[in-house]
Amino acid sequence: MGIDIKIPIGLMFTILGILLTVHGILTASDTEMYTRSLNINVNLWTGVFMVVAGILLLLFSRFKRESENK
Repeated sequence: MGIDIKIPIGLMFTILGILLTVHGILTASDTEMYTRSLNINVNLWTGVFMVVAGILLLLFSRFKRESENK
């Protein structure tokens, strides 16, 4: 039984990803902000990928704990 680093990192990615996704949604109509990134809403897509990565880390941590308890 060791320290599982996936839990705090998964929580961090999930929380920051949610914040970034919300910011991307709220600023989606601001076309001037996204002209430098070829009109791609970088905040939205980065936030979505961070949420997915955070949830995957949390799920992998949970599956590992369940398999150790058997």
